[in-house]
Amino acid sequence: MTQPALSPVTRSNEALPARPGAAAAAPAAVAAARPALTGRQKAAVIVRLLLAEGAPLPLAALPEHLQAALTEQIGQMRLIDRDTLRAVVEEFVAELDRVGLSFPGGIDGAIAMLDGHISASAANRLRRLAGASGKADPWERITRLAPERLLPVLEAESVEVGAVLLSKLPVPRAAELLGLLPGERARRIAYAVSLTGGIDPETVRRIGLSLLAQIEAEPAKAFESGPEERVGAILNVSPAATRDDVLEGLEATDAAFAERVRRAIFTFAHIPARLDPRDVPKLLRALPQPQLVAALSSALAQGEGAAAAAAEFLLAHMSQRMAAALRAEVAEAGRIKDKDGEAARSAVVAALRELEGRGELAFLVPEG
Repeated sequence: MTQPALSPVTRSNEALPARPGAAAAAPAAVAAARPALTGRQKAAVIVRLLLAEGAPLPLAALPEHLQAALTEQIGQMRLIDRDTLRAVVEEFVAELDRVGLSFPGGIDGAIAMLDGHISASAANRLRRLAGASGKADPWERITRLAPERLLPVLEAESVEVGAVLLSKLPVPRAAELLGLLPGERARRIAYAVSLTGGIDPETVRRIGLSLLAQIEAEPAKAFESGPEERVGAILNVSPAATRDDVLEGLEATDAAFAERVRRAIFTFAHIPARLDPRDVPKLLRALPQPQLVAALSSALAQGEGAAAAAAEFLLAHMSQRMAAALRAEVAEAGRIKDKDGEAARSAVVAALRELEGRGELAFLVPEG
């Protein structure tokens, strides 16, 4: 009987007898034949995987040439088998595990990290050097500035420059600044925004460098608060006679400055007008009870005065049980020496100032 002709594949299989371990060696041979990925290709694999999982990637923080290189590499790649993907991910995780410290990257990030540890003049000098070197994006720094630093620029520069500035700011910040400008200038700058479509990126960058140099050329202020706030803080803890005498002298010398100082002053008598009733319990927790009793006793002893009204305000906005207990302690304490009473009232004001400084309460703004 004639045997059927064998196909080349069949003959090949029959001609090569199976060897022990051949099946196990096949995956190893495939892995050895797989080309090794470059570092850029591995980065592209990780980015592609994270994007597929919906993870947010701050790729815009990378230098533009790295963004371009990464994008080009992703465009050149096609398929990656599962074993290669697993190997790349394991290598990436191992690299992360070996990281001991990370640094912010860029001079602005380094300065932000060292904020409070280096002087303001040194920080400004470093920013100017980074801007002059052409390595830093000036708009990253400008967009983090407070509105009061940017408003003078909008007022002094041309409407075209103002339009570029507003266009680079986050929308809420731009809206806030536009609302601070006079109506006519705000309308002109808003219209100029419509003319910024054809400006090339390098021109925008040069405008940013110029604005940043102008802003940071301003001399550093030795004091964070204004003069009226500093004088008001001093008078807050001064004896009433000294406070009245100083205010009277300021009134005769500079009435406008005296009025600003009066607004900055916060004394025990100002509590009803400046303290939110809901913040009274915070004061009670922050102040030792003997000081509170002494302050209430000395204030209530003044009868119908402003200090007595402040004491009644505090008693009215605490629990009835605590108010009754404090009134009983005030009655037992009897008359307090004027000096001790004024010191106790100053302690109440100091406690409120400290709470305000920690952001636990905010004083009400006086009208007028």
